[in-house]
Amino acid sequence: MASESNKMNGTTQLKEQSENIWVVAGPAGCGKSTVAQHIAKELSLPYIEGDDVRIHPTSCCSANPLLVKFHSKSNKDKMASNVPLTDADRWDWLVTLREETMKALAQTSGVVVTCSALKRKYRDEFRVVIYSHRNAKLHFLFLQAPEAILQQRVAARQGHYMKSSMVSSQFANLEEAQADETDMHSVDVGVSEKEVQKQVSRLLKTLLPN
Repeated sequence: MASESNKMNGTTQLKEQSENIWVVAGPAGCGKSTVAQHIAKELSLPYIEGDDVRIHPTSCCSANPLLVKFHSKSNKDKMASNVPLTDADRWDWLVTLREETMKALAQTSGVVVTCSALKRKYRDEFRVVIYSHRNAKLHFLFLQAPEAILQQRVAARQGHYMKSSMVSSQFANLEEAQADETDMHSVDVGVSEKEVQKQVSRLLKTLLPN
């Protein structure tokens, strides 16, 4: 019985030690969904698409996503009309993302989430998860590119509610990582998708324990 108990404790400790939350962040057009799908596939983790809060259970392509909650219609209407969202507009959405992240950690060893996380207070909302998952590690992968490049990418989208003019307002709201935000890691996405994937794969190897 003691041996079996030790095995169970060892399994639990291993799971707790390997819990990782990957928040793929950055302004509109930076490729958050593409990078998140790459990470989810490489690590075989569930993936939460923040724009519509869609949960892909095991990887980006393994099953149809579960839709939890959309941005409210009023939020989408605002963005479609080039009206920036306020902190109050975003807060319920951020709380939903945090709660779904916690649910995912209760069932698996990690999760990938997309969220712009432009402001320190938004990032701190995710850091709340660490209080209830003491052995989890939070990693923000902040995708960076010149504003003009992101505007071009958003303008080229078909049928998306976010307009290219909203990129400027997101850059205006962007708060660079502060010295104590050691969980923030920059990724240059002003290059080809293949090169971005190489950068991300190298970063994963650096951040994950051997």
